[in-house]
Amino acid sequence: MKALVLRQHGGLEQLEVVADHPRPAVTEGHVVIRVRASSFNYHDVFTVRGMPGIKVPLPVVIGLDMAGEIVEVGANVTGWQAGDRVLVNPLNKKKGLMGEMMDGGMAEYCLVSAEQLIRMPDGVSFEEAAALPVAYGTAHRMLITHNTIKKGDRVLVLGASGGVGTGCVILAKMLGAEVIACAGSAEKLERLKALGADHVLDYKTTDFSKWAVEKYGKPQRRTYEGGVDVVINFTGGDTWVPSLRCLKRGGSLLVCGATAGHDPKEDLRYIWSFELKVIGSNSFYDDDLAALMGMIANGRIKPVIDKVLPLEQAAEGLRLIQDREVMGKVIVTP
Repeated sequence: MKALVLRQHGGLEQLEVVADHPRPAVTEGHVVIRVRASSFNYHDVFTVRGMPGIKVPLPVVIGLDMAGEIVEVGANVTGWQAGDRVLVNPLNKKKGLMGEMMDGGMAEYCLVSAEQLIRMPDGVSFEEAAALPVAYGTAHRMLITHNTIKKGDRVLVLGASGGVGTGCVILAKMLGAEVIACAGSAEKLERLKALGADHVLDYKTTDFSKWAVEKYGKPQRRTYEGGVDVVINFTGGDTWVPSLRCLKRGGSLLVCGATAGHDPKEDLRYIWSFELKVIGSNSFYDDDLAALMGMIANGRIKPVIDKVLPLEQAAEGLRLIQDREVMGKVIVTP
């Protein structure tokens, strides 16, 4: 079968599309799916480069997110049959992430534990479903499962043009928030406006923290005036303290990653002086993914998909993610 294979860590040139990768055989407790769509995340870039402390069993087929049809059902699997349309939760409870610790979705076929299957409702395409798990699942858990945003909140989203970011913009607007979206190009800002963002900021030319203070007033320690209610920050690095500075008293800083650095400068004075809440969100669960598919089926949300590419162009799709040249998700159809 065709597959996108990583044989050794390094740059994207280490990825190779092969035509003779062994098709997986079904095993007990598992199914084999015909992958119809798989999507990239920035995590795939880290997998290709190699991550300290994580030993990836190479060679491996990358790709965490996937949706497809069951073609074979293993022994002791109940409730599933050939032809069922399924989204895969990429977290295998015993082995870890698919596309990292075991073969993932950038292939024609994939072996999947039955425990990872989520039934796809009618009205949800394979491409839409494959866009969800890591990016939109994380956004859903961070905003909705943790109940962190309410109607009328001022919500500032850093990195708003990526997969998690667009998910946050869409869900925050659905919840009735006033959304300030930050991105790095005029084209991305226009597309964020089209998604419903109330304000858009080019982080390359505008200090988002100063902008928020000028727009809403300086946060006050004795009252709840000034600042924004929520900052969504999964970049870390030098954006951390500016995020604290523009939060109102009692505000929340939501974090689910650290793409610009996990060990930022800290200033604890803001946290106690303004009674701030720093709320972490890790991963996603079946309920998050099922809820998102329900929202798609009901027409409440639509995932942002920048490009749909064939497997032969998958490495270029990951380059676009790496170089931040996309808005939303890149989907591959093996």
